[in-house]
Amino acid sequence: MAEAMSRAPVTVAWARIAVGAIVIVILCTTYLQGVGGMNPFDFFGYFTNLTSLLSAILLIALGSSGARKRPAPRWAATARGVAVACMLVVGVIYNALVPGTGAAPPWVSAVLHIVFPALLLLDWIGVGDRPPLPWRRLWLVLPYPLAWIGVVLVRGATDGWVPYGFLLPERGGGALVGTILGLLIALLASGALVWSLSRVRLSAGRRALRMDS
Repeated sequence: MAEAMSRAPVTVAWARIAVGAIVIVILCTTYLQGVGGMNPFDFFGYFTNLTSLLSAILLIALGSSGARKRPAPRWAATARGVAVACMLVVGVIYNALVPGTGAAPPWVSAVLHIVFPALLLLDWIGVGDRPPLPWRRLWLVLPYPLAWIGVVLVRGATDGWVPYGFLLPERGGGALVGTILGLLIALLASGALVWSLSRVRLSAGRRALRMDS
């Protein structure tokens, strides 16, 4: 059985806090600047914005535990894995399928769709403070996106607002089902990658953990 790494180096913990805080500041500043004149339910109805916010909060929580030299909660590794998987899908879909869309300034889109997912992935690979995630829990990448999709579909059918054109009700039931299935398959594939990478142990990460002990 692979050895679980209980906590990250203090320097990594503070870096996580800093990155999480910066992302939250960017999101709040972008909202307060009135991008698209959105209310908060619309602004955080975008999967990118909501997932970035939740991932940033998780980073700060993990960083706070590490800064106090305490092990992360038992649920944290799975939650972190789900966050990384979702943010990878955010990055891939935006950069491969819908680049340049949205009302946010280009630098904000670059941070949320490129820089932040890349940092989360590098953190996941390079810092070994997580055990190998059991494959029987891979399904946990789905509840959060399914809940988001459910809310979006209800809003689309009632007040007509959806965050992305590919979820518009007028596209028809068949197209929506196909799109949703595609998204869920992409999430499972991303989750499988993240679950596989949880078994990677970089020697540099182990040395940093030992030096900080």
